[in-house]
Amino acid sequence: MSSAIPRIAVDAMGSDLGPEEVVAGVRAALKEDRSAMEIIVVGNEEVLTPLVVKYSLMRDRRVKVYHAGEVIEMSEKPIQAIKTKKDASMLRAIEMVKIGMADATLSCGNTGALMAAGTLKLRPMNGIERPALGSIIPGKKKNFIMIDVGASPDPKPDSLLDNGILGANYARVALGVKNPRVGLLCNGTEDGKGNVLTQRAHKLFKENDLLLNYGGLLEGFNIFDGDFDVVVCDGFTGNVVLKSMEGAVVLLKDLIKEEVKRNFIRMLGMWIAKGTFKSLKKRLPVEKFAGAPLLGLNGLVVKAHGGSNRKQIAGALQIAIRCLRMDMNRRISEDIEKVRQVKAE
Repeated sequence: MSSAIPRIAVDAMGSDLGPEEVVAGVRAALKEDRSAMEIIVVGNEEVLTPLVVKYSLMRDRRVKVYHAGEVIEMSEKPIQAIKTKKDASMLRAIEMVKIGMADATLSCGNTGALMAAGTLKLRPMNGIERPALGSIIPGKKKNFIMIDVGASPDPKPDSLLDNGILGANYARVALGVKNPRVGLLCNGTEDGKGNVLTQRAHKLFKENDLLLNYGGLLEGFNIFDGDFDVVVCDGFTGNVVLKSMEGAVVLLKDLIKEEVKRNFIRMLGMWIAKGTFKSLKKRLPVEKFAGAPLLGLNGLVVKAHGGSNRKQIAGALQIAIRCLRMDMNRRISEDIEKVRQVKAE
């Protein structure tokens, strides 16, 4: 981290729920963590200033407003938007990291634009070909990191090895695991399983097992068992898995509601089991996992879901703060350098 305290530029205009939800999320994060930090809320000053006043942030010296007159919409094509909207709140927030005004960027906006702008403006670390999105996923025994969940849909085998290093470092920071066990997602656990990409990556992982705690291949139905702290895959597979999980959760909730409403006895049973569902919610604190950092850049970029509510935005901010305070990017650079030395030898 380049500064003594975490400095985060927040794109306030990219959220599906509007800038007010973002400002409310900033307030929730600052209320939970009263330590020294700096939050720069980026967007239309005429819109943001009344919201900062409404949420009693004007007197908080940790909060600043930075004007940006344009917004990259969710429907826009990423590269075209980056070229034509130079004063977009997302781009201004990333530029702050580039010039040293901030240490990290948080945005709920257009994912493609955020990844493209982050990569173009901050550039990948020396030794990293492509950045990767890492997401915290709840598991049966413990939470784990899945990487990549959408940044690079068609990577090379070397990039999957990089993802293992990026994911392991993120697991140390986000999950507190000292020696994360890394697994490679495949359609079987025997040598020879998987496509060409997976087979070649599997070989690379085994060759670098002194740098990574590599546990081998795992299948889709083993993802949640808790045997791995990091699950590595290409961005296409990871994104499909992530969205399938989200869809399955929504389906399950809808089916439960539908069945419970069929008669009074079921509704009574649901009321009796209310405590169980509260405990389940505590085991699955979605708001704390709402931020997915774009790992492997010369600067920290955190992506929050477009529809994130204020609790989820606060959780994403906490992830960014934790990554900065634990100097995660420096640790990643050191591990990547070790891999380069092994290749050279």
